[in-house]
Amino acid sequence: MSIITRFSQLRDWFPIPDRTTGFALTRWVLLEADRLAVTGALLTVVFVTFMGISTFWTFEMQTLLTDTSTVQTILNTFLSGMILLVSIVVSINSIVLSHDMTSVQNQENRVQGALNFRRELGELTETGENPSDPTSFLKVMSRTISDRAEALTGDLDGIEEDLVEDLDEYSESVTTAAERLGSLDETSGAEFAVLWKGLGFDYGQHIEQSRTIITSRGVSPEHFEELIDAFELFAIGKEYFKTLYYTREVSKLSQTLLVVALPAILFNASTIIAINGEVLPEGWILGIPPLQTFVAIAFTVSIAPYLVLTAYMLRLSTVARLTASGGIFSLK
Repeated sequence: MSIITRFSQLRDWFPIPDRTTGFALTRWVLLEADRLAVTGALLTVVFVTFMGISTFWTFEMQTLLTDTSTVQTILNTFLSGMILLVSIVVSINSIVLSHDMTSVQNQENRVQGALNFRRELGELTETGENPSDPTSFLKVMSRTISDRAEALTGDLDGIEEDLVEDLDEYSESVTTAAERLGSLDETSGAEFAVLWKGLGFDYGQHIEQSRTIITSRGVSPEHFEELIDAFELFAIGKEYFKTLYYTREVSKLSQTLLVVALPAILFNASTIIAINGEVLPEGWILGIPPLQTFVAIAFTVSIAPYLVLTAYMLRLSTVARLTASGGIFSLK
């Protein structure tokens, strides 16, 4: 493994420039970064901002924080909010996971549907491949869609020149998109980067283009049937993987939030007791009094559960917004 490949694998933790997307910090934060990395970045921003304000307005901050009743009220609000936040998120997670707790008949229908899908997928490919993971599925569908798009221009004898140009242009656009879909070897970062390859493939636009050519040019639908069948099967797989992603991401959110919330609650309660008893640690950072440093740490730790929720919801909402425009119908 080359040094560049090893370095690119750290993209889910650091915003390393990519060969295809370049240095896209917004995309990295919203989609590609590990959620713990985003949480850590947000925590750092909060702490550095608080300490920066304390550095420039040391006297004003010291005067403000001397009113310990105000600080305790804020920390008490954080404490009750953390407990409520954990309860709400765990309840949402229970609702999401309740989808898997159904009757035997529903489970049978689900299994039969999965078996039928895998059977159709095997029949779709010439070699009878039956992938079960997103990476293999995307590679198989990329190759299948590309082959069937190229087959559209295989026999164009006796066809009008304008129609030949339209078919060539359509075939080239589909082939290019399919090859981009299957270029997983160029994908760097976490496993979400592979999943996003499939979620970002706009099959609805290509189906609409094929319908337009059939209607406006009077082409027989049989020429596009195999390609449209591949698009439809890909659409089913895409929606299924998106469902799996939502289930896994919400579960990881609940798990991470539970792990982070307990230390935050204990530290928050200890801070309230320490301030009430006027027992503050001795420690100066950048010439800032210990009270300001201690409160900065307390506020940063107390807001950690909210930043965990923010990090996960940024990606969940972004995926929901971007994939809402995919499919046969789209919202502009």
